[in-house]
Amino acid sequence: MSLKNSNVANKIPKTFEKNLNHKRIKKIYKSFEKNLNISEKFIVAVSGGPDSLALAFLAKIYSIKKRLIAKFFIVDHKLRKASTKEAKKTQKILKNFFIDTKILTWIGKKPLKNIQSIAREKRYQLLFLESDKLKTNNILLGHNENDLFENFFIRMLRGSGLKGLVSLDRKVVINGKNVLRPLIDEKKEDLRFISKKVFNFCIDDPSNKDDKYLRVQVRKLIKEFQNKGLDRKKFITTIKNLKHSNNAIDYYVNENLKKNSFFSSKKKKLIIKSQYFKQPFEVILRSLSESIKLIGKRSYSVRGKKLAKIISKIENNRFYKQTLGGCIIEKVNQTVILSKER
Repeated sequence: MSLKNSNVANKIPKTFEKNLNHKRIKKIYKSFEKNLNISEKFIVAVSGGPDSLALAFLAKIYSIKKRLIAKFFIVDHKLRKASTKEAKKTQKILKNFFIDTKILTWIGKKPLKNIQSIAREKRYQLLFLESDKLKTNNILLGHNENDLFENFFIRMLRGSGLKGLVSLDRKVVINGKNVLRPLIDEKKEDLRFISKKVFNFCIDDPSNKDDKYLRVQVRKLIKEFQNKGLDRKKFITTIKNLKHSNNAIDYYVNENLKKNSFFSSKKKKLIIKSQYFKQPFEVILRSLSESIKLIGKRSYSVRGKKLAKIISKIENNRFYKQTLGGCIIEKVNQTVILSKER
């Protein structure tokens, strides 16, 4: 690999090296390096927030040390009037620190409901397109320990199952892309410290203080729990134990998909045997979710309630045909067939 690439240099810039030698930052970087542990080029999702600015700094150091190509992208959702101005300001600040970024703009009609979840979906789409252009499957995100806690409570309030409760993992594969969260074990206050120490800059998104968003409500709830003695270490242990259980279920899901479904590349359809629906309910639910994501080419799973209704109808021989998640699902005799909706 040529070292002439703009993202690969022989030496860490002096201003970065000085900050990296700070005891607190050095400790975080060592953990980051261990958690990331890749030897291929990657892309980094950046915003003006402290989490992703810290990610940009640490990822830049990693790319230099490992002599890897790293590309940095700022997503402008255009959901707020100031978003474009903020994206350009962040881009300028990062450029002063030898981090070149490209702004990706979400063009199109903006939603009135489920704004944050739809914005997340669009963000992934834009990043996936860029990763395809650069021929890399590695995408770094700035989620941290605080996000892990918030995700747990949000999913619990929405009635999610085990998979949803522990869905924010260090590595998740979505549509063949490795979505990596090397900061998932780090506290938000440590990342804020890095962004202030290195860049002396960050943007506070006003939506982070808007009570109309469930995430903000949950954030305040967690703070109340912490004030009343929530034990962080025990909570992390609980999440880890749940992840072990989740991994066990995933094993049986993969076995079910392997043994009881077949993808016809000629017809571009997924053929599902009757035995597929004779597993424990959670295994069937996840198997069908993964099957729909595969054929519908979606990043996210469809709602569990909708899947449960389909499964119930199939098991009770009351199902014929339905569209869901970009798929046409139809039952022919004892076989269920999934094809892409046109």
